[in-house]
Amino acid sequence: MTKIPISTIRRNLKKIQDTGDVKHKGGNGHTKKITPRASRSIGQLIRRQPTISTKSIASKLKDVGVDVSRFTVSRHLVNFGYKNALLLSTPMLTQAHKQKCIEWVQKHMNDNWRKTLFSDETSFQLFRNTIKHWYKNARPVRRMPKDRSKIFAWGGFCVKGKTSLFCFRRIMDGKFYTEILEKHIPEVRSMFRGN
Repeated sequence: MTKIPISTIRRNLKKIQDTGDVKHKGGNGHTKKITPRASRSIGQLIRRQPTISTKSIASKLKDVGVDVSRFTVSRHLVNFGYKNALLLSTPMLTQAHKQKCIEWVQKHMNDNWRKTLFSDETSFQLFRNTIKHWYKNARPVRRMPKDRSKIFAWGGFCVKGKTSLFCFRRIMDGKFYTEILEKHIPEVRSMFRGN
């Protein structure tokens, strides 16, 4: 009637006689290679370095005596609720920032800009960011335009025209910004000459 093997029925009847229920007592299956201690180590590795690969995690576990494949690590992370994906991007300017820009423009709308040079710098990403992160629950956000590989560009403009474009790779600080300005002083003076 039930299509259950008779040996299974006998085994369950004996469990009921011995323990009062048919629950599996456990402990006689395959021993998990990733111990609770190794699991905590994996969690610590991901918190310190969310972009770490499963291959690197497996390698680090091997150093502490846990020999597992990257596939085992991947299954373990999925079972514990981890996901691996690109971070969400969000614009750097908030609505409050935009409002402050508008207020500044309105305040200086009637200023004399004939002796003023505006300058700014920006960055160009050389490659799309394809670095995935491990995370739980809500997907993390990546502030744009942060990226590992980029080229920076500096330039200026005024009522007389614009400066040449200056490209560089290093991070700009106060000293380097001063060097850029000093390099472009002759060019800027020629723009304002006769004004």
